[in-house]
Amino acid sequence: MIRSAISRVWLPVVLFSFAPGAGAELPALIPREILFGNPEYIDPQISPDGTRLAYLRPDSADVLQVWVRTIGVQDDRAVTRDPERGIQMYGWIGAGRDLFYLQDTGGDENYHLLVTRLDSGETRDMTPILGIQANLLACEPQHPEALLVTMNRRDPSLFEPWRIDLETGALTLLAENPGNVLSWLADGDLAVRGCIRSLPDGGRELALRDGANASWRSEVTWGVEDDFELLGFSEDGRVLYAVASIGADTRGLQAIDPANGHMTVLASDPGADADQVLFHPAKNEPQAVSFDRLRPTWRVLDPAIVPLLDAAGRAGPGVLVSASRDLADRVCILGTISDTGGLRYHVWDRQTEGVELLFHAMPALQAYTLAPVRDFELGARDGLRLPCYLTLPVGVPAEKLPLVVHVHGGPWWRDFWGFEPEVQWLANRGYAVLQVNYRGSRGFGKSFLRAARKEFAGKMHADLIDAVNWAIAEGIADPARIGIMGASYGGYATLVGLSFTPEVFACGVDVVGPSNLATLVESFPPYWRPFLSARWYPLVGDPSVPEDRADMLARSPITRVDAIRAPLLVAQGANDPRVKQAESDAIVAALRERGIPVEYMVFPDEGHGFARPENRLAFSAAAEAFLAKHLGGRSEPASSREP
Repeated sequence: MIRSAISRVWLPVVLFSFAPGAGAELPALIPREILFGNPEYIDPQISPDGTRLAYLRPDSADVLQVWVRTIGVQDDRAVTRDPERGIQMYGWIGAGRDLFYLQDTGGDENYHLLVTRLDSGETRDMTPILGIQANLLACEPQHPEALLVTMNRRDPSLFEPWRIDLETGALTLLAENPGNVLSWLADGDLAVRGCIRSLPDGGRELALRDGANASWRSEVTWGVEDDFELLGFSEDGRVLYAVASIGADTRGLQAIDPANGHMTVLASDPGADADQVLFHPAKNEPQAVSFDRLRPTWRVLDPAIVPLLDAAGRAGPGVLVSASRDLADRVCILGTISDTGGLRYHVWDRQTEGVELLFHAMPALQAYTLAPVRDFELGARDGLRLPCYLTLPVGVPAEKLPLVVHVHGGPWWRDFWGFEPEVQWLANRGYAVLQVNYRGSRGFGKSFLRAARKEFAGKMHADLIDAVNWAIAEGIADPARIGIMGASYGGYATLVGLSFTPEVFACGVDVVGPSNLATLVESFPPYWRPFLSARWYPLVGDPSVPEDRADMLARSPITRVDAIRAPLLVAQGANDPRVKQAESDAIVAALRERGIPVEYMVFPDEGHGFARPENRLAFSAAAEAFLAKHLGGRSEPASSREP
């Protein structure tokens, strides 16, 4: 397995008040259609038997579908017919006969699992139960007859493992959730052998069993602050792999003996968590693991993986982000990404050692100039080291530029080095772009996470302000033209910036951001409830506890609306199950009541983010005009798909 390469799927020049210095010239505008429309090719996967290649590509209606070609033959064809949202996640069934994919309705995250038969073209919904969420648990090449999913079918707050017979469609419950199981694990024979259970003190335990009728036994326990993520069994079932921070600050790759729970550290790094792991496609044994503090570096565990990593290096500048291999480990589709090159896919053949370009995800992007992304560390006011990225517009001096603080979501996510459509879009329009891995970001150890507890609108926000002050002190940023934008937690950070430090920011763009921490936690989906005591309550508080609720409200932008004076753009998905539309409605109504300028966009067919390209384009057009008006960057006229 390896982390996905993509975290977001996005005329004449019209100048506003941005005026580069004498002799300076910004490169040509990159059309929003290229950056935020559908990619032309994405997520290629070779079939386990090595005979077919699948990938995502838009159809004639600009909806992402799964396409399939026979290796060595130009017989590409779309094999799915998703009518509207486009497919985001799919995979092979068996050796390569059929495909599955997951799809929700309008962004509600109630995913269904669908199967497409390549010989007949028939697509069947295998989990046709309304109002529940299905997630893939296991799919093994040697078992083309079945898939395992987890569903909250019997209780909306609890997930249980089910077996789907792909011929009959029959659903069989494989294990009951007594109320404390948070996740499940199956082996290569599609037997449910592991689960993670919550403990009364807020900790967790790994429980294993030897077979479907065997008793569960506790093997490993860990505390609230520890991190533990199961990766899977080896092909022979004798070793279980995980990344965990038990007894250490950062997550290391671990091998667990299922017989006694003994853990062996295979690789670790004191400055970064174990990130991507490359497994052998047949043996399911780890061959390399990456650690990414500023840029990823690979630790080799099996010398047989070295030719693959060397091939990724020969594919061009950038970092490896995906590797799809056949079971024979002969052919691999390598995905690499770079700041100025975007995302590319190459084919590597182990026998010939040749590396050939398969396709660019966004081939039209190659005609434009992209901005280099600088990685660096910044010291916060309390001494904590913050991994950061700075992207400067090409062609103009890095002096007194309008600056946009681009805040990642989560907060348990992070910014990475590489190609980000929004970052390149902003830099191309003339803005310096600052990305800060503030305390609470993942990837840097549990002490870095712990530093965020009860620090919403506190030290987490101070980290952003410290970065802004650094950019001003360096002469990069114009203190009168500082903007802030982001989605989810990044949207909350935008609202905090305008309400807690109104003197710093000239404007803000909030996408699906909460305005009230108490109502946010109270409105989470039922299936989030088992995770609240270990994750959200320690971080922000329990709204049912009066003292916590008072603190949560004190850290909520809705209670500081009177301090906001900068213009704001808010965008929201009407079906968002994580941050309900009421969060955006409340802040917009409060600002309009006070006469504060606010623009509000609600997308009726979206959830926690915008999947449909027409919605991404409409939002980016509005955001671009908004930023140009208030910060003075460039803007492209709206197109026919951008009302």
